[in-house]
Amino acid sequence: MSEKEIENYLVRKIKHKKGVAYKFTSPGNSGVPDRLCLLPNRKIFFVELKSPGKKPRALQVNQITKIMSLGQRVYVVDSKEKVDEVLETELSNWKED
Repeated sequence: MSEKEIENYLVRKIKHKKGVAYKFTSPGNSGVPDRLCLLPNRKIFFVELKSPGKKPRALQVNQITKIMSLGQRVYVVDSKEKVDEVLETELSNWKED
């Protein structure tokens, strides 16, 4: 499975939950996570996508650490199952209307 397939799955699942998963780029800040995910009820988190078994590069780890030190959630996702786990975690206290 490719990183792009996992990314497409994430975007579909977020959309199904009435949220958005913006492709995140920050000029001059290499290594930022791939997606900024926003769900109803002020749920916001970042996702760094990887091919199965791949790990973030040092630059990405530095950015993830910086973002997390500001109290934000960042997930590294390398499978569809991990996408489902992240959404379960983020939505554990959220009820759909």
